[in-house]
Amino acid sequence: MAPLKHYWEQMMMHGRWAWLLGGATVAATTMFAAQTLADPVTPPDKAAIEKIVRDYILAHPEIIPEAINRLQTKEVTKLLATNREAMETPFGSAWAGARDGDVVLVEFFDFNCPYCRQGAADVAKLLAEDPKLKVVFRDFPVLGPDSETASMAALSAAQQGRYTAFYNRMFGTPGRATREKVIATIRAAGLNESRTAADMSAAALKKEVDRNLQLGRALGLTGTPSYIVGNQILSGAVGYDELKKAVAEARKG
Repeated sequence: MAPLKHYWEQMMMHGRWAWLLGGATVAATTMFAAQTLADPVTPPDKAAIEKIVRDYILAHPEIIPEAINRLQTKEVTKLLATNREAMETPFGSAWAGARDGDVVLVEFFDFNCPYCRQGAADVAKLLAEDPKLKVVFRDFPVLGPDSETASMAALSAAQQGRYTAFYNRMFGTPGRATREKVIATIRAAGLNESRTAADMSAAALKKEVDRNLQLGRALGLTGTPSYIVGNQILSGAVGYDELKKAVAEARKG
């Protein structure tokens, strides 16, 4: 409890307590108002208000987790709003579902992530059931050189209008995303092999990979898969039910 107590003391020193405390602030303000009515000559005293609020918090520590959650929610919402256009604007054809969907699900993934393979099946199920959903795929190669090779090929596919064909075959075929598997998938997905070969070293595609990695870091993503739905960040293979719930909440909001 000591660290939390110190945290809140620091928050009050910086003037941020009023928004965070919600019910505590209301209660403390009411108490102060009663005192002021009893002695109308006394002007408002900031130090006295802060002492009342502090005493209330110490007497009701159960409000602290709720206040922290409110702060975190506000900060995440602000972070996502700042980066939403960058997140939800697909690279070429790296998207699926409704072009003007009322909800956008953004998926950060790595072709060598086994949990992403599981998540791909969950997203495919959502797309099959929800005609108003749009999914934007963001290649996020964090598991080594083979992952980056696969991402470069996928972005070439995006420029050729064949992204989902490449994506679905990569995750629909067993095994790691080796260079040999990438080459086989390029052919199976109907890509122009000469163009794709040239794209594998294209500066524009490498820039897009770097942009996705920077965007992921800005959002605080720590692994794959990660999903952005509305004002929520979902980390890991959370499963079909959680994704569907998040879409429903975004639709309400």
